[in-house]
Amino acid sequence: MTKKDILTPIGITLGFLMIIFAIGSNGNPSNISIFLDVPSIFIVIGGLVASLLITFKFEQIKLTRGVVKESFIKTENRLPELVELFTRLSERARREGILALENELEDVDDPFIKKGIMLAVDGIEPEVITDILNAEITAMEERHYKGRSIIEKAGEYAPAWGMIGTLVGLVLMLNQLSDPATLGPAMAIALITTLYGTVLANLVFLPMASKLETKTEEEVFLKQIIIEGIIGVQSGQNPRILEEKLSAFVSYSDREKYKEAMQKEEEAIRSGMVEDRVNEA
Repeated sequence: MTKKDILTPIGITLGFLMIIFAIGSNGNPSNISIFLDVPSIFIVIGGLVASLLITFKFEQIKLTRGVVKESFIKTENRLPELVELFTRLSERARREGILALENELEDVDDPFIKKGIMLAVDGIEPEVITDILNAEITAMEERHYKGRSIIEKAGEYAPAWGMIGTLVGLVLMLNQLSDPATLGPAMAIALITTLYGTVLANLVFLPMASKLETKTEEEVFLKQIIIEGIIGVQSGQNPRILEEKLSAFVSYSDREKYKEAMQKEEEAIRSGMVEDRVNEA
């Protein structure tokens, strides 16, 4: 289950507001117009796109939109649900046998869990299951890295293109040394491209890449816990022991929140059953 991560847009917006505040801090709003230069924008954005086209294949570049979108999505904490799921699977496997778990998979949406359980049902050795699922994790990390590397490279290229724009501006400025009155404004415009490139890199691209890397690490951690659960179910581990083992990965506050949610859900179900009986009577 996912929902929008409001921290990313809030952080970007706050960063730009701080820059605008710094520009207008002397009480002169006209200063903001000084920092808007169309040629500088074209140099930084155009040069950045050109570098990315040279660096990456077109198939990778097409993924950029999805990668950027991922940094604005928050993944819900699934650990308590996983503990409950594998405890239930373990209880059924001990009661009815490992083959009975095939029916349980109809309610499972995660393909990684489905694959692991099916391997367990097919009687594959635990070591082989672990190797297969770890290979899946490695492939996932590689896919995420390829997508994230576009954002990381954009963070590297943006300041460089800002500097290139500044150098171009300086050359043009030095060509007008005969008119000292133009040196100050020309120098200001020359430096604006460096500002654009630095802001894009340190406020947008690099923080976004770091967030994506953190999300990948969290997903890898989650999948490692899933492997522990699958092996525990296959080996016929006591459900209570397996529950305690997996619960060690869940924070105490998350456990309490999940228990409260489950209790409310059970109460809602019971109240619904009571209402149905009253209606039938």
